[in-house]
Amino acid sequence: MVCVYCAGDTQVINSRLQKRPNQVWRRRKCLACEAIFSTHEAAAYDAAWRVKIADGKLVPFIRNKLFVSLYKSLEHRPSALDDATALTDTIMGRLLKATQNGAVDAKTIASTAHGVLKRFDKAAAVHYLAFHP
Repeated sequence: MVCVYCAGDTQVINSRLQKRPNQVWRRRKCLACEAIFSTHEAAAYDAAWRVKIADGKLVPFIRNKLFVSLYKSLEHRPSALDDATALTDTIMGRLLKATQNGAVDAKTIASTAHGVLKRFDKAAAVHYLAFHP
């Protein structure tokens, strides 16, 4: 990684796993200007995962698509944005275990999301199921 101040090379001086799935906090030091800054690094599932749809085709996984579908199901809640963000992270963590060779079935995504929503908000789970059978 390059320095955010001078674009010089950096060195990792501290690193810690975060509570969020597959996220790492790193403290970096620039070798040129000696500035110190932090980064949060996470896997880019949008580039790595493919979704197997009903006709057998593989399409790119789009995290925001999952987020929007959850948000629409949670719109009745005052904290819909925060809830949808947290639930998306939870579902992504569960999908990580169900992914095989970088591919996940669309039905697996829908059933995982429905299961998580059902435990969180039954009305949202019913709304989600109406649009994602």
